[in-house]
Amino acid sequence: MKTQGNAANAVVNISSNNNLRFDFLVFIGRFEPFHNGHKAVVDRALTIANKIVFVIGSDKKPRTLKNPWNVDERIVMIRRSFPEELQASLVFTTVCDVLYNDEQWIRSVQDQVNTAVLEQSGNESARVGLIGHDKDASSYYLNMFPQWEKIDVPDMGGLSATQVRDAWLDNNSNQNGNDMLIESAVPRPVYDFLLSFKRMPAYTQLVKEHEFIKQYKQAWSAAPYAPTFVTTDAVVIHSGHVLLVRRRAEPGKGLWAWPGGFLNQDERILDCCIRELREETRLKIPAPVLRGSIKAQRVFDHPDRSSRGRTITHAFLFEFPTGDLPDIRASDDADKARWVPLSQFFGMRDQMYEDHFDIGSYFLGAV
Repeated sequence: MKTQGNAANAVVNISSNNNLRFDFLVFIGRFEPFHNGHKAVVDRALTIANKIVFVIGSDKKPRTLKNPWNVDERIVMIRRSFPEELQASLVFTTVCDVLYNDEQWIRSVQDQVNTAVLEQSGNESARVGLIGHDKDASSYYLNMFPQWEKIDVPDMGGLSATQVRDAWLDNNSNQNGNDMLIESAVPRPVYDFLLSFKRMPAYTQLVKEHEFIKQYKQAWSAAPYAPTFVTTDAVVIHSGHVLLVRRRAEPGKGLWAWPGGFLNQDERILDCCIRELREETRLKIPAPVLRGSIKAQRVFDHPDRSSRGRTITHAFLFEFPTGDLPDIRASDDADKARWVPLSQFFGMRDQMYEDHFDIGSYFLGAV
């Protein structure tokens, strides 16, 4: 697809207003939730472009404190924030998170935008730009698409999406005050949706998780420095299956994860990984055999990988190509342990805890 400069003499008229600067402006975000700052960006975009292509991230993720709403719910919130006469100008695409492979994520965004532009215009030379607010390090993605002219919009002020989520989940005596803050920060249809969602069972579980994380962080609030936690995870492949455990409690209650846990002060990282693996699954494979079956290892350290705070995990791949699946049994930390066929695992993105799907995909060659 050509940039605006290369396409100046080749643009096909795709709407009644061909005098606008762009045919399409790309707007990338999670929109958790869609707030007045987002709306101001769209309002600005519609003054210089015929259509807005929303690239909505974090598709196929379980409900978490960072991603409480699925893609369909977020699209509804966005659509309801604009009048009927503008609906044809709003185009929606979605992408999954790929924490440890920026190139794959970039390709996914490019593919989604190119497909949307062709479907909407049939024109490979459409004038395409990228709009957004370069607020902090989290906005680094705005510089990943040099083929699209970047339109940087100023900070519109008001609450951030994180502040809106925290106020929405904070069940304290100042609930009316929180509701007023939210009402001032989001379009009215979004505010109505957020109030209605509070009656859903999913909201109750999110509040429990929110309270757990708040108390967890308060326990470390007196530390002179923000703590960095060290954990391990065991990716065990046996005869075309992977070994997963289902979390019994917050955070991530009910989600599937790799066996693992926190490093003790008196042990080495590999020792911790094998200890946690055997404790959580009662796996009947001797420790020396496990040590001899390590095929790969990697540190996974995305700053936002855990809601508990800065958490760096060391993951090990244990591989047993053939043989009967060993007996397993969940421990007190896990609700269930299960051997999952590889083909089934790759359909479990929306059931996996934190970045554990990304960890598995890395070792299993999917990314």
